Amino acid sequence: MAGQTVPPRSAASELAGLLDSSEIAALVSELEETRWTGRPGYPIRAMVGMALVKSLYAIPTWTRTVALVNEHPVLQRALGCTPSVYACYRFATKLRTYSDRLDACIARVLASLRAELPNMGRDVSIDASDMPAYANGQRYVSKGGRERKRFSDPDASWGHRSAVSTRKGGGFYGYRVHAAVCSSTDLPLAWRVETAASHESNYVAPLLDTVRERGFDAETCALDMGYDNTRVYTECKDRGSRPIIPLRETPAVKAGQHKPPTCEHGEWRFAGSDAMRGASKWRCPTGNCKPASRWAKASRLHPLIPRETPRWRKLYRGRAAVEREFGRLKNEWALLPLRVRGLERVQLHADLTILAKLACALARSRTAVLAA
Repeated sequence: MAGQTVPPRSAASELAGLLDSSEIAALVSELEETRWTGRPGYPIRAMVGMALVKSLYAIPTWTRTVALVNEHPVLQRALGCTPSVYACYRFATKLRTYSDRLDACIARVLASLRAELPNMGRDVSIDASDMPAYANGQRYVSKGGRERKRFSDPDASWGHRSAVSTRKGGGFYGYRVHAAVCSSTDLPLAWRVETAASHESNYVAPLLDTVRERGFDAETCALDMGYDNTRVYTECKDRGSRPIIPLRETPAVKAGQHKPPTCEHGEWRFAGSDAMRGASKWRCPTGNCKPASRWAKASRLHPLIPRETPRWRKLYRGRAAVEREFGRLKNEWALLPLRVRGLERVQLHADLTILAKLACALARSRTAVLAA
């Protein structure tokens, strides 16, 4: 007996629904208000649709996006027209000028997702990923040649990235995208683009602040070993989030200061923590010690959720969410390869890419609710 087949997702059929959603429609209305003189040009709705098409079809350039729409009758009907390449570039300039409108649209989409998914944002994962620039960052024009006077992307800088699969680690010229991702839904909650030379641990506080501003209550925050320093722990604590970070081999760790208290009866057991007190409780395994329990002030070596507990291990496994999301954004949503230069343009490219991803997730969530 032949089994049922699931039809593939049609980006063309999704486009009209995305443009008609209240969150995207509000962005269209706000951008239309900025038109006060000159020729009307292409409709704002069509231009926003072009930005969505670029991400839905994972196309890196406006030229190829316009070429696709010219050959796609369904997309033409959804957009109402076929904007030119030059109109797309002018619209990108407009979005950079009115970036606050785009930020407000992203916040509306995330607020709607939060209403659909109440537990979204309770546990977050933070990390950074490399974005090689669309430029040559070598100091010399050629081997043994003259020194380069002008760089095509002066905002980019040299940084280091780890080895992935068959790609070797080492230096790269470009940017980093720093993101806070929901560990349960794999959806981005906050992100920012910085140059490659900026260390990833400098952006934990701004990302958590943005997550809070968008209405999410991040109770825990999972990060990799590169974020293991006292400042990051303090920043998480000040924002009501418990850090989940493995320890680096510092002198204190080598001396065993991170281990639970011990007595003649053995290693003490974790007995809960108090966020208001900022300390965790440890108890003698037999209860014969006087006192039988003691409080340990929360610190980098002794966090509120001890590393020895199953809960810590479960939360740290959730850190893989941010790695998976970087892979999807780069390979399925055209976050890479970059075909723009300059920090503002790269930030806009990331904003539009992630907006399309979040809008599609919201549309699927609403469809699932209606089907139920």
